[in-house]
Amino acid sequence: MLLAYAQLSIQAFVGVFAPLLGQRSWRLSALFAQMVNIGVASMPTVALANFLLGVVLAVQGAGQFDKLGAIDMVADLVAFSILREIGPLITAVIVIGRSGSAITAELGTMKVAEEIEALNVMGIDPVKYLVVPRLLAMIIMMPVLTVLGEGIGLFAGWLIGTVSLHLDSINYVQRSIAAVDQKDLFTGLLKALIFGGVVGTVSCFYGIQVEGGAEGVGRSTTKSVVTCLTCMLAMDALLTTLIYFT
Repeated sequence: MLLAYAQLSIQAFVGVFAPLLGQRSWRLSALFAQMVNIGVASMPTVALANFLLGVVLAVQGAGQFDKLGAIDMVADLVAFSILREIGPLITAVIVIGRSGSAITAELGTMKVAEEIEALNVMGIDPVKYLVVPRLLAMIIMMPVLTVLGEGIGLFAGWLIGTVSLHLDSINYVQRSIAAVDQKDLFTGLLKALIFGGVVGTVSCFYGIQVEGGAEGVGRSTTKSVVTCLTCMLAMDALLTTLIYFT
């Protein structure tokens, strides 16, 4: 299983960088279609989830900091929590549940209907034709969605801080900026980029490996979501440890 996944991942990433190697490029029309399906269609859910988490962080933080007489620190908590951890993490969870599962189910259905075998018969590489556009779209759109989600989450924290907690708006913004640095921004985008690669390859792999008809599609989709979540959390822990504790 791991060997097959590694082979597919290598083929897919070679296909992604094919234009730089002087080989035939991927189809732009397919790439744009997948960017819409994966990214644009996920924007409302990602925005809502990050907004609600920003609200929760601000409210929960206010309850604790008020006991210490440091209510202003709500701005610090919301800023570094969203940029370092929550923004990339919750965005990836939404994309896995919505787009990752859809990719697995779509490719699995094609496998069951023998459409992938038909591509092989016609001399068309299924990896370049099906996997590469989805993987590249996932790698491109995951950071974009993360930036959107982080912005919405920060806005939610500011909204609660200024309207409900009656904090000074300018002071809130200044504390938010002071609480983070360039490394926090870089960390969030790096995590999103890696999450995109992991989710894209795992989702496509389980889709292509489907066996057993419609029931097999359901089983593979479930395995895909669970594996994506596990790998994402493992990568998140590893990256956080490497960046902040070394």
